[in-house]
Amino acid sequence: MRKVDFVFFDAGGGHRAAATALQTVVQQQNRPWEIRMVNLQEVMDPLDIFRKFTGVRLQDIYNRMLANGWTLGSGYLLPGMHGIIRMYHPAQVKMLSEFWRSRAPDLVVSVVPNFNRALLQGLRRSPSRAPYVTILTDFADFPPHFWIERQDQFLICGTDRAVSQARRMGYPPDRLFRVSGMILRPTFYCELTHDRNSELRKLGLDPNRATGLVLFGGQGSAHMLRIAELLQDMHRDVQLILICGRNEKLAAELRDMNSHLRMHVVGFTHEVPYYMSLCDFFIGKPGPGSISEALAMKLPVIIERNAWTLPQERYNAEWVRRHEVGLVVRSFRKICTAVEQMLEPETFERLRRNAECVRNRAVFEIPEILNRIVERHG
Repeated sequence: MRKVDFVFFDAGGGHRAAATALQTVVQQQNRPWEIRMVNLQEVMDPLDIFRKFTGVRLQDIYNRMLANGWTLGSGYLLPGMHGIIRMYHPAQVKMLSEFWRSRAPDLVVSVVPNFNRALLQGLRRSPSRAPYVTILTDFADFPPHFWIERQDQFLICGTDRAVSQARRMGYPPDRLFRVSGMILRPTFYCELTHDRNSELRKLGLDPNRATGLVLFGGQGSAHMLRIAELLQDMHRDVQLILICGRNEKLAAELRDMNSHLRMHVVGFTHEVPYYMSLCDFFIGKPGPGSISEALAMKLPVIIERNAWTLPQERYNAEWVRRHEVGLVVRSFRKICTAVEQMLEPETFERLRRNAECVRNRAVFEIPEILNRIVERHG
């Protein structure tokens, strides 16, 4: 049985979600693999380079930034973060080589950015000669040293932009694979048979109103309060389902709002496909997972791009515009105008039709690619 390590961390929910989704599909396909989930934060905790400087773990810093909207100028912070990573690079490599010396994997698959150079060097300094694969869980790289490194490994990309970036970095065709999008949980591909109108009524919502799904990842965002406040003043009849993730304080504040806007507030849930199936459009951060989930459920999107947007997510707005699957605003202060524009019949039909044309099956394509890699190079 092949031993396959999936490397992830919990900075945001997308990396663990991608690794878990792949694990689920591999098991569904009955592949003879022993999947070992490797939380990079836990492996590196004895070193914990960011806690040495800040007293807080890297993934906790990131998640706190997202929950509080402290992302202005985050692009300028990356060089500093990469400087700290370089400073501790030898110690990281030593720690990772010791980790893999005791595990001897047949294949290592990373769904994390920033640490792929250390991960591969650590693997190569162990006895293992396992092939190393990085799966980009962003629409594009944000060079230098974010996703794509100049090293002897394999890359799996979900957009033409990422493939072009890898080619410019010298990746040959036999080391580079294009799949049809981002990794989504298999539940986004399950047919839902419930009656939409009945389900909306159960949530206290009106089936005759346009329904928006508001989602800002697993940590929620203070933007959600402002969006709800602004949309209550719209003349058009709209209502919202707001998913707050693990941000219980935000969920409580939304539930306590004195608003005539119809809303259903949800905390952390694994039922995002269900709630999306009840909606007509999506409002949220321009994250690759959120956009891809909405499009899998045929929802056109409204996203924001400005100085607060995380640097690795800025290309996503360009992708949305180019494929005409949604609207991009400079500020959610303009959300009422954007929703009005979205719900104009001709605009909505065009955006919805384009959303339906997106055919993302990446989570089902990747296991066979990994199988070919380990069979030929393992």
